Amino acid sequence: MIEHEALKNHWYVVAESDDIASAPRAVRLLGSDLVLWRSASGEVVAAPDRCPHREAPLSQGTVSDGCLSCPYHGWTFGDEGTCVEVPSSGPGRAVPPAAHLTTLYVAERYGLVWICPGEPSARIPEMAAETDDRYRRINSGVEVWATSATRMTDNFLDISHFPYVHVGTFGIQDEQNVPAIDLEQLDQDFFGYQYEVDVRNEAGAVASGLDAEVITRRMTTGFNLPFTVRSTIHYETGLDHLILLCSTPIDDMTSYFTFVVWRNDDGSVPGQEVITFDRAIGAEDKLMLERIGGVLPLDNRDTVSVQADKPSVEWRRRFASMIGLGS
Repeated sequence: MIEHEALKNHWYVVAESDDIASAPRAVRLLGSDLVLWRSASGEVVAAPDRCPHREAPLSQGTVSDGCLSCPYHGWTFGDEGTCVEVPSSGPGRAVPPAAHLTTLYVAERYGLVWICPGEPSARIPEMAAETDDRYRRINSGVEVWATSATRMTDNFLDISHFPYVHVGTFGIQDEQNVPAIDLEQLDQDFFGYQYEVDVRNEAGAVASGLDAEVITRRMTTGFNLPFTVRSTIHYETGLDHLILLCSTPIDDMTSYFTFVVWRNDDGSVPGQEVITFDRAIGAEDKLMLERIGGVLPLDNRDTVSVQADKPSVEWRRRFASMIGLGS
């Protein structure tokens, strides 16, 4: 899957902004090893994790005053990957043109570092709550999951697994029937569906702010190609809990995962306490997905689907078309 050229023209989360500080950071995206560091201008720079001199991993080097130095021979790179020093050449010597690093597109949004390895063909999806003073943002950290980003996206669009996979957090075993799903354009960036679901509230009382054993969530879930999913939860009290779920292919069978939450609460409960429940839900998904081998087949004829799977079927159809595999 990761070899499809069209994937390179989209944005992927590889780290949180706070992860890029005083040292270089190694990441892997679509099978390629990259190095990230923060330059003197404060911008994050992303480049192949390879010194053009003798191919040493730059991520094993050091950062000083915003410049990244190779651990092998000390070649040093600054803003936009420009090679600013070749110590063995002495002062005043010209730097070979091929010594400069080829950098990638980088953006910082929602406390996350996004990379586009090619030419961006679409924007990073908008989260209106980010600029709404009524909401606060809570970041969760970046994890590595031993599963394909295709399976992760399929899972995050699905609600029929709730009574099984999430019985330890919010799923109700007897709530197995999924009402008819109507797909729609939720807004400019996300396509999906609206629904209501009854959930167990004992473990999620801190997040919901409600005491009842069972509560009803009014929700939307939708996707933005290739692998971003947004779920919105609206509680009867007027509380909104918005979740952006980001899956990034490290390779075909390994992925980065992070989620970001926005809430219009009063901020009295610490953010990390609020998202403890969401982390527990994610751990249940991870446990199940890591049991399943291989990449999710993109041809819908290779797996059996029912009406409850409409969101994933439509995502797979559009994703397959995006990478040139037809309908």
